[in-house]
Amino acid sequence: MEWYQYVIAILGSALAGGINTLAGNGSVITLSILTEWVGLPGNVANASNRVGIFTQNLAGGYVFYKKGKLDFSRSRDLIILTSIGSIAGTWVAVVVSSEQFMNVFRVLMVVMLFVILFNPERWLRETDVDFRLPTWITWVLFLALGFYGGFIQMGMGVFFLAIMVLGARYSIIEANAVKIIIVGIYTFIAILIFQWKGLINWQAGLLMAVGQSAGGYFTAIFASQYPKANVWAHRVLVIIVVFSVITMFRLDEWVLKMIQQW
Repeated sequence: MEWYQYVIAILGSALAGGINTLAGNGSVITLSILTEWVGLPGNVANASNRVGIFTQNLAGGYVFYKKGKLDFSRSRDLIILTSIGSIAGTWVAVVVSSEQFMNVFRVLMVVMLFVILFNPERWLRETDVDFRLPTWITWVLFLALGFYGGFIQMGMGVFFLAIMVLGARYSIIEANAVKIIIVGIYTFIAILIFQWKGLINWQAGLLMAVGQSAGGYFTAIFASQYPKANVWAHRVLVIIVVFSVITMFRLDEWVLKMIQQW
């Protein structure tokens, strides 16, 4: 790697760490860096990406815990179910290319954009500590979330926040705190499995981990202390989903072609 590739990797991973901590889908940035700039194959990039995700969630989770944003007694079952689902998802990721599921992912992100934009006040409420989802719904939703996260990771944060905020009635900041713990646990499991299969490039993974850990740590401090962090988390979430839809459907290329024709 050239020196500028190191700079891009550190800065890009720091941005991704902040995005993942406040909203989600920062893997769009890190996976692009690992494949386009570092030159890793898709499956190796997917595996190596988990190193930075783990350290980023370790740093952010520590801050949220210290700031009192984590209620383990209420979130214990969600953490266990998602972690179990992630083991199955990671095993599938070892033998099946995630690229086969990108068309489904594109559709889901479009649906998610409408969910986020419709009645945004729902995203800004405080946690309803007395609300509980029915047991069977909790099992289905969080096992499925874990499977998806273990399989592809990209977009996991967005889908998790939607279910936690709109379904389980958490505030977006406390939902992010739970998300960080869950993602950290199943990412550790994923690292063990991917390493066993020899798919992790540790040099690239640890390089990204430096930036992602810094981004996760300082963003968690901001989210824990700033009074209007819920508002900013929602705004970042909207921006990330809009950006994802634009890039996945290559709308930016279509706009450029239209401008050139004019």
